[in-house]
Amino acid sequence: MISDLGLKRSTVMSNMLKLRIASEHVTGPRAQRPVTSSVPSIAPRCVDCCTTSIESHRGETCMTNSSRLTTICVLAFGVLMLATSPWAQERPLIAEQIGKTYGLDSFGHIEGIRYTFNADFPGVKLSRTWVWEPKTDQVSYEGKDKAGKPVKLTYLRSQLGSQPAVVQDEIDPAFINDQYWLLFPLHVSWDGSAKVDDTGMHKLPLGKGSAERVLVKYPPEGGYTPGDTWELYVGADHRIQEFIYHRGGSKKPSVVVARWGDYKKAGPLLVSLDHRGTADGKPLRVFFSDVSVKLTGSDTWMNAQ
Repeated sequence: MISDLGLKRSTVMSNMLKLRIASEHVTGPRAQRPVTSSVPSIAPRCVDCCTTSIESHRGETCMTNSSRLTTICVLAFGVLMLATSPWAQERPLIAEQIGKTYGLDSFGHIEGIRYTFNADFPGVKLSRTWVWEPKTDQVSYEGKDKAGKPVKLTYLRSQLGSQPAVVQDEIDPAFINDQYWLLFPLHVSWDGSAKVDDTGMHKLPLGKGSAERVLVKYPPEGGYTPGDTWELYVGADHRIQEFIYHRGGSKKPSVVVARWGDYKKAGPLLVSLDHRGTADGKPLRVFFSDVSVKLTGSDTWMNAQ
């Protein structure tokens, strides 16, 4: 989902984020500067040069195997189009209900989110640790680069253009990817460029029974992965039970199907820590560990439990 929107868009969107969080109604973060490197992800459209990628959409971020250039595009969705896009729409009630269930109304009280993203996929096993401060859009990363060398750094996404190539081409795309896996239910409300439709009750793709199917479709232009569609299968409690990701472009995998399990509360946020399923028929597991949240004015990190 990479588009050549440039650093100017990144700066504008960073300022928009600060204004949103400062306001009474928090509308949430959006992926910023488009990346044109060779980093793959498991989600929104992965970087154009990804060699092996499982992408899900927009803020694509990539995960790289320490021993090879293989990266898995993870459900992240990259640079999103502004809400003034002709795709902007009035959301169905369930979009708001999903957001509220996962902590949208309290997001403005969050000072920091800490988590480790883990992925197991044939030939790839990786972990990446993040601390994100939404109010300043500061990101701290601890993990490895694509060559397998340990990396530990902190940067402001509003100053991405002045960062080293490893941050612009590898670390930041990976951040967007991993953050989307963790917080996608909030992006259903945040991402004004996506169309959201409530299509009624449908059979679950993996489990027994049925759930309300909510389609989240991104526009055919802009972002890391234009044209991606997410099918969310939402229970009566407004929690996502399963999902199907359909890639908008020609890159693989074309379809990702997974359950959303191991729900925990980290402060005011509800998060799903375990996603098991397939990517184009191959086994896939994406899971989170060491998830915690720090509220404004507090020095205490509240662990997911």
